Amino acid sequence: MTNAYGTPIWYELVSPDPGASRTFYDKVLGWEIEAEAPEGMDYRMIATGSGNVGGVMRLTAEMATGGATPKWLFYIGVEDVDATAAAVTAAGGAVLMAPWSLPGIGRMAVVADPQGIPFYIMRGDSDEASIAFDGAGIGKCAWNELVTSNQASANTFYAKLFGWTYPDKMTMSGDLGDYVFVHAADGEIGATMQRQSPEQTLGWQFYFRAPDIEASAAAVRDGGGAVLMGPHEVPGGDRIIVATDPHGVAFGVVASAVPA
Repeated sequence: MTNAYGTPIWYELVSPDPGASRTFYDKVLGWEIEAEAPEGMDYRMIATGSGNVGGVMRLTAEMATGGATPKWLFYIGVEDVDATAAAVTAAGGAVLMAPWSLPGIGRMAVVADPQGIPFYIMRGDSDEASIAFDGAGIGKCAWNELVTSNQASANTFYAKLFGWTYPDKMTMSGDLGDYVFVHAADGEIGATMQRQSPEQTLGWQFYFRAPDIEASAAAVRDGGGAVLMGPHEVPGGDRIIVATDPHGVAFGVVASAVPA
């Protein structure tokens, strides 16, 4: 892929029931998730109307026995998956699934940062750039947010591995600490923050853009999910919600304050 090194290139939902996830997310975000998976592994593409944003992978009993749980993950683009996997370990992270290749797709590995938060690294075979991350694209991921138990350590890790920089921050109210903005290559891709309580879920959380935040919030509730926060406005004029799907997986939705 032609995306800049260290940028997000794909998003993946691990779901125990891809059919139910399809019904839920199609209504919440306007996606068109494949109704049936190709023969072999149950993996369904997520179409946005202007390119795919990711895929839905079935959580099998075997995966669950190995410790896998329903969650959203992302793929970070690298030049050399094997070398990056070795660098992850050297920087205090871990390799959860050793590098493997899928013909016509690319080479990838599942790794974790020093706080145990998992993500993929990948070198795609396509000559085209990924457009899964697009701050303004309807249906695309607009923001990547890390909630971590050690913000300083995590920031250092990702900077060392992917060249990320942190030129700006926003001090949150009370003693909540800093919301530190992440730049990958030449663009802002998200932010990191320190976990505020033991109950707060650690990990990467992804905000997908929808046309109307109120409609998305209603669809979350009607579809058996829960709205945990919002809708409320964030700096820049957008409005967001933080929600969980029917399987308890956290995600975010962002929309313009003026519905599209």
